[in-house]
Amino acid sequence: MSFFDEADEPRTASTIPRRGRSSGSGGRPPNGRRPATSRRPPGGRRPPSDRQAIQLRRAAAAVVFVVVVILAAVGIHSCQVSQRNSSLKDYNNNVSSVIQSSNQTGHQFFGVLTGGANSGNAVNLQNQINEAHLMAANQLSQAKHFDVPDEVKAAQQNLLLALQMRLDGIAAIGQEIQPALNSTTSKDAINSIAADMARFYSSDVIYKNYTLPSIAGALKGAGIAIGGTNGETFNGGQFLPDVQWLTPSYVATQLHVTLPTPSGKIAPGLHGHELNSVSVGGTTLQTGSTNTIPASPPATFTLSFTNTGTNIENNVICKVTVSGSSAGNQTVVPQTNPGQQVTCQVQLRSSPSAGSYTVTATVVPVPGEKHIANNTMTFPVAFQ
Repeated sequence: MSFFDEADEPRTASTIPRRGRSSGSGGRPPNGRRPATSRRPPGGRRPPSDRQAIQLRRAAAAVVFVVVVILAAVGIHSCQVSQRNSSLKDYNNNVSSVIQSSNQTGHQFFGVLTGGANSGNAVNLQNQINEAHLMAANQLSQAKHFDVPDEVKAAQQNLLLALQMRLDGIAAIGQEIQPALNSTTSKDAINSIAADMARFYSSDVIYKNYTLPSIAGALKGAGIAIGGTNGETFNGGQFLPDVQWLTPSYVATQLHVTLPTPSGKIAPGLHGHELNSVSVGGTTLQTGSTNTIPASPPATFTLSFTNTGTNIENNVICKVTVSGSSAGNQTVVPQTNPGQQVTCQVQLRSSPSAGSYTVTATVVPVPGEKHIANNTMTFPVAFQ
């Protein structure tokens, strides 16, 4: 029977009173009264008790329907909250991952600038910078395809801006690196590189001061724990290793080049240095006999030289080359004073294969230096 069906049952023969006939009474019972029968109220209406039962059933059905709707709404809301929180967590993890990759690109990029810069290696250095540019472009492209919840739209815009600035900075420095490493160093190129470093600094500021706080605020607003054992974490690293890269003199030092004097004129008086000796591991090398040096790890050469002029010299370059090998390297002494004896250490970039080589150690002539015969020493070396 349906929930809303009427309570009435069909009348059967057993419930319909029969009118009996008896002699002399016209079919009435002996007492003269009609038998009691079950009748509907006048007009065919149901009894009040039946109407109340139906109304109660309808009310109960309505209550059940409302409860079901409420439970469904609560369930849907719970699913939406869970989905939103998962999206926020996934976004934070994606940002941390791409920033980690970007910062690693920065580490490699600055390692290239400080470790392999010299005028004879400018083309190779340019190629390595191009590789860093490609990696930065891939990281920006990856970030552009993140699934971004509405709560972190602003954070995403700042993230893309930071990555774009890093990409543009690498590209701009790549255009200036060869003029900066030319035999006659371009001061304008050095200044441009220092200015381009500001892009990296700004990208770090944008990421740390705008992107991260925006993400943290969205997570906190969603009730997601931050920090601790199970909370969300952030990548707080940076691309620019040192703010000194914003100054041209520091850039020149790290690139192992000497900036021209501001006036373009050389100060009066004597300029120059004299290379006195070269040693490895405390043993002074001899120019007239073969010197045996371990091939691995890469050897470190200590150059001892003297400022033989009457002027203070800045950014003095010490260089070591190995014939037939790219293992050579150089370093910079920020300043030498007249009559001062100075030492500098140059570690080879790699270990040459075992064999015999000619090693050349040089204190690169400074502007205005006229006597350069005593700036260089060569040694026959057997790497074993």
